This record gives sequence, C-alpha cells and structure tokens, in this order.
Amino acid sequence: MKLYGLIGFPLHHSFSKGYFTEKFKREKMDDHAYLNFPIENIEKVTDVIGKNIDLQGFNVTIPYKEKIIPFLSEISNDAIAVGAVNTVRVARQRNNIFMFGYNTDVDGFRESLLGLINPDIKHALILGTGGSSKAVIYVLRELGIEYKLVSRKENPEYLHYKDIDNIIMKTHRLIINTTPLGTFPEINTFPDIPYECISEYHILFDLVYNPPETVFLREGKKRGAVIKNGLDMLYRQAEQSWKIWNNPEEYPTVKNKEKVKLSATDIHRKK
Repeated sequence: MKLYGLIGFPLHHSFSKGYFTEKFKREKMDDHAYLNFPIENIEKVTDVIGKNIDLQGFNVTIPYKEKIIPFLSEISNDAIAVGAVNTVRVARQRNNIFMFGYNTDVDGFRESLLGLINPDIKHALILGTGGSSKAVIYVLRELGIEYKLVSRKENPEYLHYKDIDNIIMKTHRLIINTTPLGTFPEINTFPDIPYECISEYHILFDLVYNPPETVFLREGKKRGAVIKNGLDMLYRQAEQSWKIWNNPEEYPTVKNKEKVKLSATDIHRKK
C-alpha cells in the first residue's frame, strides 16, 4: 500500500482527500490511499509518520504551513523564499526517516491568476497575513504588481481593515482573500472591506473553494467584478504534489538550515 495524506486542523473543508481518492479510483490505483490526519498541534506530525509506515508524503494546510518547517530535513528554494510549505515527501532509508518540504501554492496561484489579470492591474490588496499570503506575495512580486497586506491585527507594516477607504479600493483593483473567512461551514463570514466601492474594473480572487461562491465573491459579482475561487489553484497544486511524490529528482531541495526538532529515532519511538 502507498499512503498519502493531509495534515491540518480542522480538516472538514478538505479538498485533497476527495481529489486523490477519485484519482486513485479513476486510474485503478487500488494499492494507493489518501487519508486526513487532523492534528491539534504540529508536534503530532511525528505520531502520524511513526504510526503510518506506508506514508509516502502528505499535504499541509492551515495552520501548519509555517510550523512544519523545523521538522524538515531538506526544503525547496521556492519554499524557503515563501517561508511556507504545503507538500512534504517522506523517505525512509533503513532506520532513518527524512522529510522534504515544497511549496506548490506558488505555481498553483501563478497559473490560476495569469488567465485572469490584464496589464492594467498594477496594485493589489492581499487580505490576510498567514502562510497562504506568502505564496501570493511571491507571485505578485514576480509579476511586478505592487501590493498592500491587510490584517485584523494592529501592525504598522499592514493596513487594518478600517483603513481601507474609497481611494485604496479604487487604486487596488485586484483583491485576493487568503483568509479562511467564508469557508464551510462558516459560510456567512467574510472579509470586512467596503464592498460598495467595488466596480466592474475589479478582480476578486478567493483562495477559499468551499463553497464555490463565498460572500466575498458574491458581493463582488453583484457589482460587476470578475471573480474566481481557489478550486482551479487547488487542482494545479494537487497535481504538482503528485509529481513531487513520484518524481522527486525533478524538484531539488537543499539542507534545511532550521534545526530539525526530532530525529528519526524519536519518530520511531512514537510507533
């Protein structure tokens, strides 16, 4: 059996399990399985690895995209630049266990965004400052799009939601929600921006995919904005994860400079 999975907490919103289960069924991979591993703190990742000896790799979601990094033996350059990991490959050699970290958010978001924007888009608002926002920042920098981060927390480096006025909305025509607001089952939550300032010149991109149309997107659609959810991005991410797990030589990594918290021996003790 070749086992794959997803770690995060909670995981009731998970896309990955359904996607890979259907993929394995469609492609007649009867010896493959994908499981959710909801863990209440990142330290429990060692339990998951120790107890599931067939685990080949796993995806990482909120809130562990940054917290997983100190557990990794090696990490890709994209993941280093972004500061977040959402795909991990597990390798076992004799009594040693190694974890390799990658970020597929970057390519997934870039490819999904490019079909949406036009050369007139020069400024963006990024709603949220968590792990997912870092991949968005990376891509916007690549594309030469200036951005402002928006946070609920008071921080001189970010805009607060109360700071967003008509002028900011008018000049920042690409708005990207990287927060979990609006995710099932909390479907009535949404980022607190002045939706009345949205026009047909705006583009709203929501990394949330369940439900397909969040309140954030619905309010934009009402006012003529172009909208897109995160499902296309997730398809692209999932397929890249699969390539990483099966063709790791095409995805180089370097030694992780952050201290690995637990050795392979420690993980074996968790079995």
